[in-house]
Amino acid sequence: MNGTFENSPMLLPETLDIAASEAFLDVIRKGLAAGGQLRLDASAVRTLTLPCLQIIVSAIRSGDAVTIKDPSDAFVAAFEDFGIDWMQYLDRGASMGESANANAAAAGNAEADTADGDAAAPSDKAEFQTIGENVMSKRILTIDDSKTMRDMLMLTLVEAGFDVVQAVDGQDGLEVLGKEKEQIDVIITDINMPRMDGYEVIRNLRRDPAHKSTPILVLTTESDADKKNLARDAGATGWMVKPFDPERLVATVRKVAP
Repeated sequence: MNGTFENSPMLLPETLDIAASEAFLDVIRKGLAAGGQLRLDASAVRTLTLPCLQIIVSAIRSGDAVTIKDPSDAFVAAFEDFGIDWMQYLDRGASMGESANANAAAAGNAEADTADGDAAAPSDKAEFQTIGENVMSKRILTIDDSKTMRDMLMLTLVEAGFDVVQAVDGQDGLEVLGKEKEQIDVIITDINMPRMDGYEVIRNLRRDPAHKSTPILVLTTESDADKKNLARDAGATGWMVKPFDPERLVATVRKVAP
């Protein structure tokens, strides 16, 4: 995918898959660093996979820097399938088909679950327990075996003012924590990972006096109530479902940060 932050829109390809998501993320990084503006022409999109959708969600959170123009029905449907409100990011000069207008009313927000599996905003009940209030300049450890997801979390959290440390799986996460000289304020972990899954990560951390009360947020594609309860019983602070809404993720991290 080629493109730069400029006045003319970037035409997105028909298929936004893993390869496209990596290229798109590179464009976003360079563009945000340069302080430009990117308009995305989504009229040709027919397939939008989760990694690319999440990158777009993370990118457009930057405010007026990224906007969407002429979203296709498939583009709109992909966002709405995951309950993400894309309307706020619509280019003011963009046109929409009747189907996009009709579907917009049904757009919701990304899911952040309580222990009982009910969706709720981070300002309400997006976690199992409330630990703190809105605190900036905190140090966050993200644990995920997907490089794309790690990069998306980095993009979202750094832009929000957090310091981010990354780990590629559960075992690496424990090793990173053992090496870190500075305090880790919040841990965000996936569940399904090689070497050590998220449940075992949580259990290990809760046995460690240094992390007995460190907030641990689970971020996963899983939504099964039994798995949520398993994470809670292991000691997780909260559970969020991918793809994440950047604003809700940041609000939740701020809420649980000590």
